Amino acid sequence: MKKYYYLFNPGRVSRKDNTFKFEGFNVEGKAQKPKYLPIEGIEGLYVFGSIDANSKMYNFFGKQRIPVHFFDYYEHYTGSFMPKEYLLAGKVQILQTQFYSSNKKRIVLARKFIEAAVHNMRQVLKYYDSRGKNVKAQIAKIEVYQEGISKVKYINELMGLEGNVRQVYYSAFNAVLNNFEMNGRNRQPPRDPVNALISFGNMVCYTSCLDQIYHTQLNPTISFLHEPGARRYSLSLDLAEIFKPLLVDRTIFSLLNKRIIQEKDFDTSLNKCLLSESGRKKFMKAYDERLKQTIMHRSLNKKVSYKRLVKLECYKLLKHLLEIEDYQGLKLWW
Repeated sequence: MKKYYYLFNPGRVSRKDNTFKFEGFNVEGKAQKPKYLPIEGIEGLYVFGSIDANSKMYNFFGKQRIPVHFFDYYEHYTGSFMPKEYLLAGKVQILQTQFYSSNKKRIVLARKFIEAAVHNMRQVLKYYDSRGKNVKAQIAKIEVYQEGISKVKYINELMGLEGNVRQVYYSAFNAVLNNFEMNGRNRQPPRDPVNALISFGNMVCYTSCLDQIYHTQLNPTISFLHEPGARRYSLSLDLAEIFKPLLVDRTIFSLLNKRIIQEKDFDTSLNKCLLSESGRKKFMKAYDERLKQTIMHRSLNKKVSYKRLVKLECYKLLKHLLEIEDYQGLKLWW
């Protein structure tokens, strides 16, 4: 079964026959023992350290349809090497453009994304409310906002409503967390451990959505909730809104409340707070395990992984564009 691999140390990558070769460097800059991975077992690479690679290596990745996602020293997502699209269809791209260009069609899809995202945030809080956390006030406020989603007629108003919900949602984090406090939502740079985890996790979730879009006929640059922009895959942002509560926030709560990630896993120098290498490794290990976690799907009547749920979301969106079936965003029921 294919797996994601995470490169935290600086090093050199190259092709060795039909394997991926990684030579890491230690703190003194000396090469460590090379690691070899069969290329057919790699689903994607996440690069957090500085690596050297030549065009021959990237040609190899492209032919094998292996995406490579890059993050800089400050944990910012900087970009991806995406292989040539192999499923893009002109008809679907035209339909995506038409749905984006029509406010009537676009607002329907945008509302569906927000309805699912808000529902999932509420479900996460209800999960912890049932376990004795005092978040009833935030749940009640989110339910009020939920009632207004169907009445919103413009994208900017919808984004504003979503922003208000997230403000309420994040205000509940301190009640859920046992050992850490979140001082409001702040970013660029984050100023406390919880914000550092949210920013980092959201970027990883974005790339997870991008990976699954790649394996469908959807164009990742044409979106409906977020404005398409230069140098970003905005459809990934749309889908990530739905999955961040499930994939990112639940992972953060588990890691912090179980004290798997602790204060020592953060770098708080220079008026910012970032995950250290140990913190990034712990988060990615837990996130990868969550992607593999399965549930019994109510419609398919079989177990599917959380990663598979993201791809199924893409297929549902395709059916909507092709007017086969109206899109309904994934709403947590478990």
